[in-house]
Amino acid sequence: MSNRPDTPLLDTVPTPNELRKLKPEQLRQLADELRAEMISAVGTTGGHLGSGLGVVELTTAIHYVFDTPRDRLVWDVGHQAYPHKILTGRRDRIRTLRQSGGLSGFTKRTESEYDPFGAAHSSTSISAALGFATANMLSDRPGKAIAVIGDGAMSAGMAYEAMNNATAAGNRLIVILNDNDMSIAPPVGGLSAYLARIVSSRGFLGVREVLKRLARRLPGPLHKAAKKTDEFARGMAMGGTLFEELGFYYVGPIDGHNLDQLIPVLENVRDAAEGPCLVHVVTKKGKGYAPAEESADKYHGVQKFDVVSGVQAKAPPGPPSYQNVFGETLAKLAETDDRIVAITAAMPSGTGVDKFAKAHPDRAFDVGIAEQHAVTFAAGLAAQGMRPFCAIYSTFLQRAYDQVVHDVAIQNLPVRFAIDRAGLVGADGCTHAGSFDLTYLSTLPNFVVMAPSDEAELVHMTYTAACHDSGPIALRYPRGNGTGVALPEVPQRLAIGQGRIVCSGKKVAILSLGTRLEEAMKAADVLEAKGLSTTVADLRFAKPLDIGLIRKLLTTHEVAVTVEENSIGGFGAHVLTMASDEGLIDAGLKLRTLRLPDFFQEHDKPEVQYKQAGLDADAIVDSVLKALRVNSVGVVEEARA
Repeated sequence: MSNRPDTPLLDTVPTPNELRKLKPEQLRQLADELRAEMISAVGTTGGHLGSGLGVVELTTAIHYVFDTPRDRLVWDVGHQAYPHKILTGRRDRIRTLRQSGGLSGFTKRTESEYDPFGAAHSSTSISAALGFATANMLSDRPGKAIAVIGDGAMSAGMAYEAMNNATAAGNRLIVILNDNDMSIAPPVGGLSAYLARIVSSRGFLGVREVLKRLARRLPGPLHKAAKKTDEFARGMAMGGTLFEELGFYYVGPIDGHNLDQLIPVLENVRDAAEGPCLVHVVTKKGKGYAPAEESADKYHGVQKFDVVSGVQAKAPPGPPSYQNVFGETLAKLAETDDRIVAITAAMPSGTGVDKFAKAHPDRAFDVGIAEQHAVTFAAGLAAQGMRPFCAIYSTFLQRAYDQVVHDVAIQNLPVRFAIDRAGLVGADGCTHAGSFDLTYLSTLPNFVVMAPSDEAELVHMTYTAACHDSGPIALRYPRGNGTGVALPEVPQRLAIGQGRIVCSGKKVAILSLGTRLEEAMKAADVLEAKGLSTTVADLRFAKPLDIGLIRKLLTTHEVAVTVEENSIGGFGAHVLTMASDEGLIDAGLKLRTLRLPDFFQEHDKPEVQYKQAGLDADAIVDSVLKALRVNSVGVVEEARA
């Protein structure tokens, strides 16, 4: 290791093995260099910024104190793990973050041995770490498991479910609560840090255990009084009564940016005989970068930006985003309908509910990272005569599927599901792709499932959902901007289960659901140029299907192709089932279904992902030509034996 004064410390620590050779007094310089490296990298690639900046010192301290990767470090969500990636052998690739073929924006098992558990959804870390710790205990292997979870993720019940079972892991489990919003308790300066250091020490733990044993020998009332006095005193000093009741030894709050406090506390916790332990660390989102500190929400996830000024690159002006069209439409509808309410699970701006909340603050509910609660809460509202819109990303709604089935569908309650981020989502990759909602919703009795082809259709479908009181209804739409069509001044109520013909032909029928309609139209133009007269239909509804329209298209065209932004089991599968039930396949129907592939696609630009998935215009044309056995120049090939 080079000790030259002109050699940055970060250059000398490619992995935690080298980091642990540094002197404690060198860690402040290393953390400063790590922060600068992260700012530079994210300025180049874009991505999550504020969360990672807030855990630079914590990341440094954890890898310095614990024997990673033998000690398993599990980051909740993973968007704060960029400093961790830099310190664990991936610095040379950090400027490929979220790029094609580059590093994931989250932790990923196949990327590094220092990522023992992949995560991009919140509140999974304690359960996973408990699994690692328990496995080590059962197999008598050395090694701790450390879960780093944010205070926002603690709003999810899963975190408490895990903590309620954590005593089985003993002292092998350590939970670090990263409180970057001071939502639990603010730090109380030097006294708090001193108390945290004292109560995490072996001496204090030993004395406390002796006192516990003595107290157990006291008569019942005195034993209970002694126990309550101990808990109350520690709860008053450090706010840990809740965690103690769940079986954790609580330490904190401590300053998460003060390495002189972090290192000794983590060392004491590492060596403690008592456990499991919860260390409450208070950090500042965006720490060390003024623009991010001053506007933590805007710098949570960023585009490429100028490091000196903090100014983010702006996309050229274009059509409004689907999420904003939904939010503004719903807000307008609520002006004349006081039964409309909006619910979101910690994603108000991501779903457009912020627009609704600004206009109707008393009827907007952000329940935190609690999708299960959000769905059942909406069901209760619907049962009492309200018109709830539950706005949740497709990938996050998966977390509440039992509630969708049991609390909504079985009871046939008119909950409206506004499902954002349907289809592929680009740089966020497979963990955030909305690949399955058509499949998991269309299989449920009582459900209506819609997919707009553009932002104007989204307006109509939002209004249709608001008017639909006879059962659950869902509309799913993609991330990003619309197509640029004019928005209707007055929304129309669509007939449930009725599609529309966009252009008419005689030989080929393209049955499109959702925003692949634009690619379907491009494909139709290519097919027309090859002499293949083509009909394009926008089916609008995955459930109920427009049986009459589909039957007509399948029986009057030589080949039909379904197109959807969803996995197998969705729209195309239901069309195939309908064709089979009606005996159309026996009649020699040439029917092909285009859908997302049966594997998890890596992060890339959305247009690249859709091309890889075979859902662009070229793939639609190719599917038609193969079905007709026509080659690329329009010559009919001989049928194969």
